[in-house]
Amino acid sequence: MSDLTHFDAHGQAHMVDVSSKTPSHRTAVAVGRIEMLEGTLALITSGTAMKGDVLGVARIAGIQAAKKTSDLIPLCHPLPLTRVAITFDTNGATPSVSCSAIVETVGVTGVEMEALTAVQIALLTVYDMCKAVDREMTITGIRLLEKHGGKSGTFKAT
Repeated sequence: MSDLTHFDAHGQAHMVDVSSKTPSHRTAVAVGRIEMLEGTLALITSGTAMKGDVLGVARIAGIQAAKKTSDLIPLCHPLPLTRVAITFDTNGATPSVSCSAIVETVGVTGVEMEALTAVQIALLTVYDMCKAVDREMTITGIRLLEKHGGKSGTFKAT
């Protein structure tokens, strides 16, 4: 278990001590997608969903989720985020909405979990707002695309 930083030498969970780390500019990009029926995508893109602007509400939910990540993930440090940007792309060929989150901070630990949480909650919000017409929507492909900053440097998914 020594490679897993959230466990001590005795195998017990603990919050990682980041007090000796040097602050740096840190960025993470995460992505995911929700697949749906063609009619559901049409409601979203036309803006005629009964609950209103689906992607607008989902964007705000994603931003809020990034800010609340440490409340949801027990061993995450609360971070002063300097930027959260959520974007959506629709795809009519395979009816779906893709979500991307960019999260930034200047601090001693990274923002990967905040970016991943933002994507997940944004897509769950799309599901919530559209479930009355499509309960078979599928959220898929949530992953970290890249991260920059800190001791470990840059990561880019293959």
